[in-house]
Amino acid sequence: MTMTLLRSLCGECRLTLARAVSARNGPQGRAPGRVVATLLLVIALLRPELFSQQLSLPIQPNSLKFAVIGDNGTGDQPEYDVGARMVDLHRIFPFDMVIMLGDNMYGSQQPADFVQKFAKPYAPLLSGGVRFFAALGNHDRQSNTSYVPFNMGGERYYTYVRGNTRFFVLDSNYFDPAQRSWIEGALKAATEDWKICYFHHPLYSDGRRHGSEVELRVQREPLLVKYGVQVVFSGHDHIYERIKPQQGIHYFVSGAAGQLRKGDVSPSAMTAAYFDQDRSFMLVEIAEQNLFFEAISRTGKTVDSGVTAMRFVVRDLRTFLDRSAPELCQTSQCCPITYGDPPAEASRSPPSQAAGRHQSTSAAAAQGCGVTAYTRQVSASTRHHSGRRLRSVAPIPGYLPA
Repeated sequence: MTMTLLRSLCGECRLTLARAVSARNGPQGRAPGRVVATLLLVIALLRPELFSQQLSLPIQPNSLKFAVIGDNGTGDQPEYDVGARMVDLHRIFPFDMVIMLGDNMYGSQQPADFVQKFAKPYAPLLSGGVRFFAALGNHDRQSNTSYVPFNMGGERYYTYVRGNTRFFVLDSNYFDPAQRSWIEGALKAATEDWKICYFHHPLYSDGRRHGSEVELRVQREPLLVKYGVQVVFSGHDHIYERIKPQQGIHYFVSGAAGQLRKGDVSPSAMTAAYFDQDRSFMLVEIAEQNLFFEAISRTGKTVDSGVTAMRFVVRDLRTFLDRSAPELCQTSQCCPITYGDPPAEASRSPPSQAAGRHQSTSAAAAQGCGVTAYTRQVSASTRHHSGRRLRSVAPIPGYLPA
């Protein structure tokens, strides 16, 4: 059993393993414990990250786990290094899917290139049943949508569900009216707790080479906000960056799984964290109402990590509060919750005067800080108490007006 474990830990150590086993079974013999100790020392020297790597992710048994890579398809050694690190971490964080943020293939894109630039770098993951779901980048050919391991089904944009999460994959190369109509309909129809979008060009980025795609932001962000998208992943800039929440949405740039522009980040007021010194990728875990994330360099160093709570749109606040107030108050200790039509001077009125005609009886029975929410204009927050509009507050969990 020990030998099997060691084989799974370190492929580079097979020769040493064979020699050690031969020595143990040879004429002079060796104690099995001594053989194992020798192998562990060799592994520690060759692959120290297997012993030192610790993740901040909770790694819960029934959570959704996935990896994030962008701008990876070079076929060069750094891409293979990132792939090897992903394989290492898959042993302790068993993700079953990888989202690809575009530029999955650079340069030539013949059948042999798909082997060199995709199949080989991620071979252990693919053979282990991990599925990859790709978005198109500006270096990708549109015909790549038919490459079966990318799981795009021949489409430039598509959607799929995993657990309580719906993913929306968009083509940011050409945001035509047909795609806009499709994404609005798909977002509107989605009933899952989590809505995650990913596409190649970032709406927000502090990368010097490309930076924020403002025109694309004007086209897409209103829809993302309106329909309660919580998280957006993009690539294109060959860096890692986490943006401070914009209109309640968490944006990540992860475009350094193969390419790198070292020192390319010019931090600004919207920068929450960044890493531009080496290649990197992300691991993400969704456990009920929390999304945990960790950005990791190709050497195994954690360069950023954190957690964000679920945010969702409430279209019928009155019904929502009647059904959810008891649980909300129990988990947040923040009640009573009142709601109704806001008076003209809501920003100057105390919550007791601004509550309107309706009050949730189940919420009113609880004790706590008090949250006021108006059905027409105001979002509610379980951490903030105010009679004014709360749209700018980052709620945990969050409620946005329809």
